[in-house]
Amino acid sequence: MDFTSLTFTDVSKNFQRRRALNKVSLRCEAGEIVALLGPNGAGKSTLLSITATLLEPSSGEVRYGDRLARSSGPELRGRIGLLGHDLYLYPELTAEENLQFFGRVYRLPDLSNRIEAALARAQLTDRRGDLVSGFSRGMRQRLALERALLHQPRLALLDEPFTGLDDAATAALRRRLATLRETGTIVLLTTHDLETIDGLIDRAVLLHNGRLVAIESGEGSLRDRYRRLTAVGT
Repeated sequence: MDFTSLTFTDVSKNFQRRRALNKVSLRCEAGEIVALLGPNGAGKSTLLSITATLLEPSSGEVRYGDRLARSSGPELRGRIGLLGHDLYLYPELTAEENLQFFGRVYRLPDLSNRIEAALARAQLTDRRGDLVSGFSRGMRQRLALERALLHQPRLALLDEPFTGLDDAATAALRRRLATLRETGTIVLLTTHDLETIDGLIDRAVLLHNGRLVAIESGEGSLRDRYRRLTAVGT
């Protein structure tokens, strides 16, 4: 399965009496990096979880190309890469063993070469045999990113991908995201590091109280435009 767009139409999500998302509509195209911004509790992680098919919306729909999640099943999930707050790493396994495990889940061909390239990008080649339980937050973050991208997904969902990264790793991630764009991957990410993504993303949207508002291009930095929008309310 391949798809060239991701479309949300009036997506709402309720948790008992609390409405986390309120009629969110958004379209992302292949080769776009879209930043989903907003304060903590705005609904960003909920929207990513729905996009990853981990949650179902209370109403509205999400289309991957012209198909819905419920009509695509495992084939769709095999084209999505997710980096969440939970890094989905096994601390009792080594860096290499973690990648081997996920590669076998996806039944990836040429797995050894994929793992070599992933460890190199994560700057963990010399730590491949070390248990993840002994890794720093930044090392685990780098490994988890490569775990999420090991199967070359067409849709990458990245929740705070810059967490714990030093300057060198941040620069490497920016280059990695630019490469994903070049290969036509749709990237939807959340972050509070607005200076880091300024000039990299194609556009940004704001989630506030469950509602979505576009952050228009214009004068000033991304943070300036974000502050102006949040200052006047949505």
